[in-house]
Amino acid sequence: MTKRNTISWQDWSFLITLAILGLSLINVSLALIGSLCYIGPFVYYLKYHNKTWCQKVCPRASFLNKTLGKLSLHLKRPTWLGSSNIKSFFVIYLSLNLFFAIMSTIMVGLGRVEALLYIRFFMFYKAPFILPQLIQFELPLAMLHFSYRILSMMSSTLLIGLILGFLYTPRMWCTICPVNTLSKPKQEKVKTRIVL
Repeated sequence: MTKRNTISWQDWSFLITLAILGLSLINVSLALIGSLCYIGPFVYYLKYHNKTWCQKVCPRASFLNKTLGKLSLHLKRPTWLGSSNIKSFFVIYLSLNLFFAIMSTIMVGLGRVEALLYIRFFMFYKAPFILPQLIQFELPLAMLHFSYRILSMMSSTLLIGLILGFLYTPRMWCTICPVNTLSKPKQEKVKTRIVL
C-alpha cells in the first residue's frame, strides 16, 4: 500500500501574495484584500491558541518558500537577528505603521491631510516608481490612501523577507515576524501531585 501524498494549504497560499501584488496593478484598492493577512492570524490564534496560521496557512511564508527554496545562500544566522530586542522592534514598528495608516486615513477622510497616493517603503521612503493602474475606479481618497498604506506595509515586509530569506533561510522572516512573536502557544496547566 502506497502512502498518499497530501497537499497542505500552505503549498498553494503563495498564490494569495501573488494575487494581492497583481491585483494592486489593476487597481490599488484591490490591495485591501491584503488586510486579511493582518486579521487572519489573530482569528486563527483566537480559535486554535497556537501558531496554526504561521505553520499551515501564511501566504508570505509560502511565497518565501516557493521563491527562495533553491536560491537561499543558507548563511549562518547572526544571533542578534533572533533576539527579543529585534522581535520587539518589529512588533512596535508594524504596530506604529498600522496605527499611522489608520489615523492618516481618518485625517484624509476628514480633509485635514493630503492623501499619499504612492508606495512608501518602511514608512518614510517614497518608492522610486509609480504603480501602474490598469483600471481606474471612482473611489474616495481615504480609501485609496489606505490601500497604498496597506500595500506599502506588505511591500516593505516582503522586501525584508526576501533579503533575509536569500541570505539565510527562505523563512527567516518568520523569526522576526510580529505574528509569530505575538502568537505564543497557550500554556497548558500542569497538575502536580505531592507525594508524602
